[in-house]
Amino acid sequence: MKILHTSDWHLGRSLYGRKRDEEFDSFLSWLTETIQQEQVDVLLVAGDIFDTTTPTNRAQALYYQFLCRVAASSCRHVIVIAGNHDSPSFLNAPKELLRVLNVHVIGSSTENCKDEVLLLQRQDGSPELIVCAVPYLRDRDLRVAEAGESIDDKERKLLEGIRAHYTEVGVLAEQKRKSLSIDIPIIAMGHLFTAGGQTVDGDGTRPLYVGSLAQVTSTIFPECIDYLALGHLHGHQKVNDSEVMRYSGSPLPMGFGEAKQKKSVCLITFSGRKASVVQIKIPTFQRLARIQGNWDEIFAQILELSATQEKIWLEVIYDGEEIMTDLRKRLEEAVSETEMELLRVRNNQIIDRVLNRIHDETLDDLNVNDVFERCLDQHEIVDKQRPKLLRAYQEIVMSLHEKKTQEK
Repeated sequence: MKILHTSDWHLGRSLYGRKRDEEFDSFLSWLTETIQQEQVDVLLVAGDIFDTTTPTNRAQALYYQFLCRVAASSCRHVIVIAGNHDSPSFLNAPKELLRVLNVHVIGSSTENCKDEVLLLQRQDGSPELIVCAVPYLRDRDLRVAEAGESIDDKERKLLEGIRAHYTEVGVLAEQKRKSLSIDIPIIAMGHLFTAGGQTVDGDGTRPLYVGSLAQVTSTIFPECIDYLALGHLHGHQKVNDSEVMRYSGSPLPMGFGEAKQKKSVCLITFSGRKASVVQIKIPTFQRLARIQGNWDEIFAQILELSATQEKIWLEVIYDGEEIMTDLRKRLEEAVSETEMELLRVRNNQIIDRVLNRIHDETLDDLNVNDVFERCLDQHEIVDKQRPKLLRAYQEIVMSLHEKKTQEK
């Protein structure tokens, strides 16, 4: 039996204003082909299918079109759980219809944990796998708020609630396995942050619980589990260095901090209850690159990247000592004859100057024009544009003063 584990698609996500629907479409087409080539029997999607609780029409279309394609493939079952970015009610709405396609959706935790323990069967009706499909457990699912409780009390209750939930579904799964005439594997799914998990700057990974990271240890997961399929962290990684407890990671780099990550999905092959896992590399559908340094270093890196003749989205971080108020203009000229596109420019030299100046000043030291000039500096507005912006700003300030005078 072959199982494919993926998560954190974040369909509908954009990057500094650039829509990424083409990338998502390419990934889902690749995933469909991989499922067919590898003759995958079960697909696990461990949360954060969409980037927001109100996905765009295009994001929804990508999701449902993919499920229809998978239903026509060798894959017999698809298990989808909600992540912290997903709307439980939105995911659950078509669950009865999707079940006809053998797509099992668990959008939220219910009072009866039996709803999360799924027995999957072969085409002949014989049992082949038990899946504990635990969705992202929200604060209200785990604890009852009490007046006067401390942050430590809150965190303790959250961790105890997560442990208790997995213990209960584990007991139910083990009972179900013992009631069968065959010793089949048990897989658990989850969307959470385990202790020691690795994130990178700008990957969009949110803290899961207000006032607490609630990072759980691997000991909360029942021993009966033969493979643990997790979502939430965007880089592929093992939990406590275990071969059979893993985050698959996101299929696309969610931000420039992930630009150098090798994205993959996990292919699990079971022989009896023994699991062996391999990573299948996901192609790069849109290359991202972060370059940083002084002007000479940045320009050299642009020349090096341009030689590849690839379409690349760039983030540039300038931290040279020379003051460069025309940085963006220079960069746009440098990439004008290439396939590269500037998505983000950060001038640390200007920002540091502004922050240092603000640190030494108070609002009492500044007039309204001074505040606006600080804003122009921080946003790297070129000298040519400043007079027009300053005039418009002064007109707005004057009209506000006149309105205030008339009201008096």
